[in-house]
Formats: sequence, structure tokens, C-alpha cells
Amino acid sequence: SIRYRYTAVLVLQKKAAMLCSSKQALLRQRAPVAHTPLGKAALRAAGKQRSGRAMATISMDPESFVIPAAPDLTPDGEWEKILTGGVCTPKGFKAAGVFAGLRASGKKADLALVLADADAVVGGTFTQNVMCAAPCLYCKEVMGRKDTVRAVLTNAGQANAATGEQGYKDALECAATMADALGVSRDDVMLQSTGVIGRRMKMENFIPAIPEIAKVVGSSEADGHRAAVAITTTDLVSKSGALRVMVGGKPVHIGGMCKGSGMIHPNMATMLGVVTCDASVTPEVWRGMVKRASIASFNQITVDGDTSTNDCVIGLASGAAGTPLISDANSAEGKQLEAALTALLQGLAKSIAWDGEGATCLLEVECVGARTDAEARQVARSVVGSSLAKSAMFGHDPNWGRLAAAAGYSGVDFDQADLGVQMGTMPLMAKGQPLDFDKVAANQYLKDTCSKHGTVYVKVTVGQGAGRGFAWGCDLSYDYVKINAEYTT
Repeated sequence: SIRYRYTAVLVLQKKAAMLCSSKQALLRQRAPVAHTPLGKAALRAAGKQRSGRAMATISMDPESFVIPAAPDLTPDGEWEKILTGGVCTPKGFKAAGVFAGLRASGKKADLALVLADADAVVGGTFTQNVMCAAPCLYCKEVMGRKDTVRAVLTNAGQANAATGEQGYKDALECAATMADALGVSRDDVMLQSTGVIGRRMKMENFIPAIPEIAKVVGSSEADGHRAAVAITTTDLVSKSGALRVMVGGKPVHIGGMCKGSGMIHPNMATMLGVVTCDASVTPEVWRGMVKRASIASFNQITVDGDTSTNDCVIGLASGAAGTPLISDANSAEGKQLEAALTALLQGLAKSIAWDGEGATCLLEVECVGARTDAEARQVARSVVGSSLAKSAMFGHDPNWGRLAAAAGYSGVDFDQADLGVQMGTMPLMAKGQPLDFDKVAANQYLKDTCSKHGTVYVKVTVGQGAGRGFAWGCDLSYDYVKINAEYTT
């Protein structure tokens, strides 16, 4: 989603200033990759007009990428975090991010390309919103026809959703133009779009820019970071990461980028994600891994309860690491790879919730004691999505009754005599009974955490089962309403 109205800009500037001091310490952990000006190569004019459209210019000027990187929120495990990594970290991938004039105003980069050196196995999860955007419809059709692709092209500015038949034709033209520039078939190109719903893309700028971005792809960390910046909208930070994990005794890399700050309540099945991996995996196994990892990560975050028309995660596996082919997800190698993939996606998903519009804290809810992991995730997501609970977090009010109520309406059946609620290290309720607790200390815990844009931890117990699940969100502040109240006017 994009806000380019003057007052909205002021609100975002105010939000950025407010968060500057509270986020500063965390952001120092993930400083943005330095951008090196590329001289004349940084400013190119399209070589010719197309379909009567005006010539367009793309730019890689450093001013188009002035946005810090999100802090690392990836869980620890049997993998090595690469803090400056991204989609270019795995072998066999290049990327680029450029300014092409696709947004309503400003000079922020708005067009990204992730390119595989050779055919890469593709997996993906897509929005279940009935108003599915044209690029999502197109990608699902491609995946129904092919197991591999070469490129993912993403634009920011217009969502190309609720644009009817013409919007779908625009998507096809973009894919065909990208394919021509790369010398591949149209079905080798996947598409993602983000921005204002109900508006066509700026095709007069978009189409001429496509061949130009193909000329500036690179495999450096800076190239990956530029791509991550180009897909952002109201995000105050770019979101990317990478891991190195041993699979069958050999190193494998997984990298990724995503965007999202508002309209976040994915149900993959306005967040977008691209994941790259250099392991060798069969299409069936890889698609299953991407789906399950998305369920345990992106499907477990919420900022405002609104499911976007454009939610989409695309995963590419190049096989360039030279590892043996993984054909069984339940093999030791399959489990190693999926665990690392899930961890990376959870880190990216948490960065979206951390950067929620107007947010002052990340809210992490853990549910234990459920019959299954799926039921535990359902309870956790219900709690983290409660507007009343989110408002209480912003007001530093340890009103645990709202947490208990949200668990109760989650749709998961449990005995209320088993319910327990804990905030931070403080038990507030146990076995269905309220506990005496230090309200001043609980209030101070919330104040201290929100003042540094930290993580508020909530644990909910619903029984004695083995099911365990997590969900992530953020508090609900005054600024969220300010940012969204006059979205397009």
C-alpha cells in the first residue's frame, strides 16, 4: 500500500522520527548495505519507444535506497545467520532494484528483479482473498504448467488488483516483455505487485523499464538489498536475510526478502516475499516445504486483520550448491533444509510485524498445551490479532482478560479450567484462575519494552497436549489510524 498524500507523508515522517531513537540500537545490528553509485550505468534511458509509450528512465541513485534494514529476528538453531545476506546469497541468483517512476511520487526505488542463472524449481503460496490480484492469478497458472522458472519481477506503486480484464492483460504484457529481455519464455517469469488497489500500473513507465533492469542485475549483497528496498511501500525498513545450513554434510544457503507494514493478515494463502535456495530439491518436495514454512511463518502474523489481495511468497531452488537431490521431505536432509527455511521465513515474517504501521513493539504469542500444533497456532493468532489486546499493549495496560477472551473465541475447544496466561516472566492466570501479580511491574515491563521497540512476550496455556504454536503481531497505536484514515485522498 502506498500513501503519497502530503499529510500522510507528514505522518510517516513523524512516525519515522518517533521510531528513530527507539529502533536505533536494533537497527545498528542490521545496518543497510552501502550503495555504490554506478556512474552512467546508474541512469539509463530505455532504448526505444514501445507501443507508442513515452521513453522511461531507470535510476540506481543512492537517494532511491535511503532506508535502513530491519533487525535480525530469525530464531537461533543449527544454522549460521548471514546478517547482511539476502536473495543473492545462495549460489545461482542475481538481483536488481531500480527507480522507474512507478509510484505516485517521490524517488524511492520501485522495481525489483530476482534472476536465476538457470532454471530454478519454483514453489509458492498465494492469497486466499477472493479478490485475487492479476499477478497472483498469473503465477498460479504458471505453476500449474511448469515446475521451474527463471525470474521474479516485482513492482511497487500499484497493486494491479481489482483492475479487471485489462489488469490481467497488463500482467501478461509485463511478463512477456521481461521474457523477451531475458531470452526466455513468458512462463519463465513470475510477477508480484504491491500498491494501491483498483489502479492500473503505470505501463508507460513500466514496460520501457523492464529491459533496462535486466541489464543491471548483479550478485552482490548490495544488489540484493536494492531489490529488497524496491519492493517496499509504507515500510520504514527493508526486510531481508540469509542462512547457511549443513545439509547432508554440505553447505546450503537460503536467502529471502519480503515487504509489508500494513494490510497484514496473510492467509496463504499487502505482503510479498521471495526466497532463494541453492539446494537441489524435487518440485513436489520444494513446493511442500515452501507451503509448510509459510503456514508456520507468514500465516502467523497480523498487523490489522486485513488480508491483502496480493499476498504472495515465491520460492526458487537453483540446485547450484551441488548437493544430492532431496526427494523425500522426511529424510534427514529434507528435515534439515525445511527447518532452516522455516526459520528464515519466521524471521522475515516477524520483521513485518515489528515494522507494523504505527507500531511501538513486536508482540509474540506462544500457545502450549493444545491437542495439535495447528490448534496452538490458531489460538496464538487469535490472541495476537485482538484489537483490544493490541490497544492495551500500546497503552501499557496488562489487561490479561483481553488475552484470555481472545483465546476463548479462537475456535479451538479447550477447558477454561486449563487456561493460563503469562506476560513476560509474570504469571497472570493459571488453571483458569486469576493470580495476584504486581500491576506496577507489569505496566513497567510494557513501558520499557515499547520504549525500545522490543518484543512483548505472551504465553497462553490451553491444556496438557503436545501442541505448540507461535504468532506475531504488534500493538495498535494512534498513528495506525492517522496513516490509514485518508489513504487515497
